[in-house]
Amino acid sequence: MARKYFGTDGIRGKANNGKLNAELAMRVGMAAGLLFQRGDHRHRVLIGKDTRLSGYLIENALTAGFLSVGLDVLLVGPMPTPAVAMLTRSMRADIGVMISASHNPYDDNGIKLFGPDGYKLSDEIELQIEELIDSDLSRRLARSADVGRAKRIEGADARYIEFAKRTLPKNLQFDGLRVVVDCANGAAYRVAPEALWELGADVIAIGAEPDGFNINKECGSTAPEMLCRKVREMRADIGIALDGDADRVIIVDEKGYVVDGDQLIAVIAHSFKEDGLLARDGVVTTVMSNLGLERYLAGIGLKVARTPVGDRYVLEHMREHGFNVGGEPSGHIILSDYTTTGDGFIAALQVMAVVKRQGRPVSEVCRRFEPLPQVLRNVRCGPGQSLDAPQVQAAIDDASARLNGNGRVVVRPSGTEPVIRIMAEGDDPILIEQVVNDIAGVLTGSVAA
Repeated sequence: MARKYFGTDGIRGKANNGKLNAELAMRVGMAAGLLFQRGDHRHRVLIGKDTRLSGYLIENALTAGFLSVGLDVLLVGPMPTPAVAMLTRSMRADIGVMISASHNPYDDNGIKLFGPDGYKLSDEIELQIEELIDSDLSRRLARSADVGRAKRIEGADARYIEFAKRTLPKNLQFDGLRVVVDCANGAAYRVAPEALWELGADVIAIGAEPDGFNINKECGSTAPEMLCRKVREMRADIGIALDGDADRVIIVDEKGYVVDGDQLIAVIAHSFKEDGLLARDGVVTTVMSNLGLERYLAGIGLKVARTPVGDRYVLEHMREHGFNVGGEPSGHIILSDYTTTGDGFIAALQVMAVVKRQGRPVSEVCRRFEPLPQVLRNVRCGPGQSLDAPQVQAAIDDASARLNGNGRVVVRPSGTEPVIRIMAEGDDPILIEQVVNDIAGVLTGSVAA
């Protein structure tokens, strides 16, 4: 069944004068509140947000929706997405809500929903919420005496900081490490610098002055250039770049060079293996992770399980098959011993712990393998364009045969744009460029036809 409101990561769209307006937010609150009233206890919802200007509007509209169907609302203010998931469980809420569009510009916003277990909702539950959103809810409003109450919670920052610190050994301190942390003017602008300071690091915070408009603007994990410059300028040992809701992270080494999520997965997986913490003999990544990661992990006796692109697919595979380390090249790192969703800050702490224990520069600790050359290309789709067309499948099969085990090719439709994404990687950069061009040529021809 096609979904009207929910995408791959909650509801997302232009705020107020686009898809995500106050009316929709209120109806989401009403629908989700009705669906999660299970049992006779007083039900409650926990709501967090990032720093977008529209967060005020959506927060109040959601609150009105939940109150109108009888749920009490706990408001925690700006807070990382993984913190909202953790607090939903910790405070025994029936549902958790994060208002954020992650790494998108300020004029977008989104609504992410978590169940009482702290995990994002299943497709089936999201469909039930969609049905309720479009139904007549007027007959299901709470009686006047049963309308919910809203309360702003103080000290939620401290709860998350303590939670993050407890993912590290008790005796581990970051004394002597100079850290530049880029909070993307987003949800972690208070908690990340404070936690690092409490752990003993010399902290330089940038992207920590949100004004409602500057979230992710030329900063954060999707634009790490400012962080690279600051690390070099301050002669820092490490740079940490979070995104707007802090569920992803990119590291910058002491030389000012970016370290992506694949390298971080390699560092954490190897460390967990040595410490006996890996639940399975491998990790979960997506089809976009570099083949160099797979080869590196194979060299230390670990396997890679690949999923479609999207952290929700990574997490689903982890839960189904018992893995406790997974992630994406973009920096979504999921460590399920600690969190129920990607947590960029906790992943950064685990990497810093390895750096501290080994006493070596980040450029050595976090460069575990040489990535294979990779070519990415987007081909705009026409109406009815399909990867199942015989000539397209023949081109993909031919490309795989030409790579002959020394690379791989991935062709997939985008989940957010009307394009088909072609990725090839391998030991021979000339060959992978050729196979991408050949597939793109076939796709372009089939579009024209």
